[in-house]
Amino acid sequence: MTAVDSTVLLDVLLDDPRYRERSLKALKAERLRGGLIVCPIVWAEASSAARDPDDLGGLLTRAGLTYDPFDQGCADLAGALWRSYCRLSAPRTHILPDFLIGAHAIRRGGRILSRDRGFFGRYFDGLEVVEPAAL
Repeated sequence: MTAVDSTVLLDVLLDDPRYRERSLKALKAERLRGGLIVCPIVWAEASSAARDPDDLGGLLTRAGLTYDPFDQGCADLAGALWRSYCRLSAPRTHILPDFLIGAHAIRRGGRILSRDRGFFGRYFDGLEVVEPAAL
């Protein structure tokens, strides 16, 4: 199972000239490895950028992505990591939803497709971060 971060979905949905092709290629490669999931925050961010938000579910399903909600374990882990981050980091450059995305990924299989290796690598021990490769 690979969780997909907003950075990758938004590259494709917003037709980003720099990252679209590599993100699309990475999505296809990760789909071949197994299931692709998105948490509620990533879904909401994708919905805000979709040309037709009413068809987002169909679009993501056709692309092989599945909506996967949080459970209490995700919330508890995100809360604990957020608390540590708030104590150690000044100034803060991330918000609690970023920690929910990471906690979801680590609890659902330990893998995330993202362009934010630094953040996920720093705060989520054991989370494998897969980055879209440069073309």
